[in-house]
Amino acid sequence: VPPEEASLIHSKDPARQTDKTLLATSYFYYDLCLMEKYAAQLGKTDDAARWKKLAESFKAAFNEKFLDREKGQYSNGTQTSCVLPLAFGLVPDDMKEKVFSKLVANIENVTRGHIGTGLIGGQYLNRVLSANGRADLCYTIAAQKDYPSWGYMAEQGATTIWELWNGNTADPTMNSGNHVMLVGDLVVWFYEYAAGIAPASPGFKTIKMQPHPVGDLKFVKATHNSPYGKISSEWHRDGNKFDWQIEIPANTTATVIVPTGKTGRITCDGKTVSATLELGSGKYHLISE
Repeated sequence: VPPEEASLIHSKDPARQTDKTLLATSYFYYDLCLMEKYAAQLGKTDDAARWKKLAESFKAAFNEKFLDREKGQYSNGTQTSCVLPLAFGLVPDDMKEKVFSKLVANIENVTRGHIGTGLIGGQYLNRVLSANGRADLCYTIAAQKDYPSWGYMAEQGATTIWELWNGNTADPTMNSGNHVMLVGDLVVWFYEYAAGIAPASPGFKTIKMQPHPVGDLKFVKATHNSPYGKISSEWHRDGNKFDWQIEIPANTTATVIVPTGKTGRITCDGKTVSATLELGSGKYHLISE
């Protein structure tokens, strides 16, 4: 977590720190859910039922201990303490909106549009924000150039990701200059949300393409070499016009969701279409105005 003083490795401020038991239990619950999934895929129904029951007991105990329903937060309400329960499905349905609002308020008011997690919370921060309708906040965080941010590292001459947000001033005892895991899920966000290239099934046999034009971002260009071939997405914004060119590889299909403009008119290769399309392999030119 970004420390409050330039020379510190670890923050000494309790308000910035997330309870380690919350971290460990969140991941343990996530692991249990994975075990249930793996057992089901292998046809081991008894094992799947056992893992599911254990996961449910963990979820109940987790919420009993850490969830403050009145405040709408877990533990002390750090960004990470909101991100992990939301990412892993630990938050009760009736509390999701309140916990997410707490996360947004922390980013906007406490860290003033800057990241406030370490590598653990950062692994899911951008996907949680985007999945809940705040992709714009991801872009705000990513575009920052002062401390703490990835942009700050670049402004200080970094060409790789530091181990610490304050890698230029902290004690070198624990301060690698090449610690890519601190980038969190930002690169995933670039592909899946900014460019809109995401797998809808394993190996990109089916694809979901839904770009998120946010902030003052004018264009995005990305390609992914899937097992079936190249998937590409390139879009440009000019005023109210959203111009998007995509490529879908052979033997795949894609659900394509086009951002709608003021008029609501969308064309694909010159023909009027709806905002959600099912497309097979090929190259397509989509325009939304």
